[in-house]
Amino acid sequence: MFCCGNTLANDDDPRAREAGIAPGIYQPGTHNAITDVSGVQVGHVTITAEDNVRTGVTAILPHTGNLYQDKVPAGFSQGNGYGKMMGTTQVIELGEIETPILLTNTLSVPEAAAGVIEWTLAQPGNEAVRSVNAVVGETNDGRINNIRLRAVRPQHALAAIEAAGPGPVEEGSIGAGMGTVSFGWKGGIGTSSRVLPQEAGGFTVGVLVQTNYGGELTIMGTPVRRQDLQVPGDPLAVATSPDGSVMIIIATDAPLSDRNLERLAARSFLGIARTGSVMSNGSGDYALAFSTATSVRRTITRREQLHTLQDWPNEHMTPLFQSVVEATEEAVYNALFKASNVDGISAGQYPAIPVDGVLQLLGYPATGP
Repeated sequence: MFCCGNTLANDDDPRAREAGIAPGIYQPGTHNAITDVSGVQVGHVTITAEDNVRTGVTAILPHTGNLYQDKVPAGFSQGNGYGKMMGTTQVIELGEIETPILLTNTLSVPEAAAGVIEWTLAQPGNEAVRSVNAVVGETNDGRINNIRLRAVRPQHALAAIEAAGPGPVEEGSIGAGMGTVSFGWKGGIGTSSRVLPQEAGGFTVGVLVQTNYGGELTIMGTPVRRQDLQVPGDPLAVATSPDGSVMIIIATDAPLSDRNLERLAARSFLGIARTGSVMSNGSGDYALAFSTATSVRRTITRREQLHTLQDWPNEHMTPLFQSVVEATEEAVYNALFKASNVDGISAGQYPAIPVDGVLQLLGYPATGP
């Protein structure tokens, strides 16, 4: 019944930076994506069927080895907690991640977790494993997708993990972003990165977001209202509640403790605020940050024996905070710009944002002819 693929509709719009919208003071990495952090991989599975299933799974792998045996330090932060992010209590308690991180829709968290667990148990070296802390986040794509059908199955989660790779990351209406809505426009998956100058450590910070929240859209400090973007004959996004959700996954190669990774995760909400969100009462806003630095990795030996770790000092955290705020803001813009029109159970109600109209409003050159 269900088929898997990439985007439902191709989107030729530029990413935000390609159109001249470049938040902040630091430069992005090669791909301007979370995969600019060495070793990080991203995979998507998009699920569509007939005129009502528009959903999917996005997988983020902190490294390509055995994640259960070679855990990474992690920190978690909650904005408004009206949402579900499975596995976070163990992250809070132990400060580490032992599985791929999956994003999907609200009612499919159990199925995605089943796929993560199956994948983890099957990894060579895990034959004696009897407990797996699957980390799965969600947003509710029920405005476009018939979420009650629960189309996501464990095999889709497995496929997203197996599809994960380095390099450029597909954005917009794909994977866990297929059915999402942001500020009344089509939302989706977005990503961005920042590379610190050598005098600030030279580290990379990458962010991936699943945007499904509302508020008063603001781009580079300018309010972007629906009525300002209306073109005669074109669809106009319907009014949107500020309620919704956003999942923010943050990677860095800086050798951070789980305590400072929690601090880094908390700063990402400042980037969300810059886009016009107040993290409303009905919103689920979650951020999870991890470090790929081998010097802080939780290997079996380090988990069982006294050892010495590098620990980036508090006094040098501010550039990393700045980076995650900038990358989060730009990732949201990329999710909006790269989203394509997706007709599901509410055909035409949540069109892709008219990028040229946004650029004209902001005073940037249009991308069209």
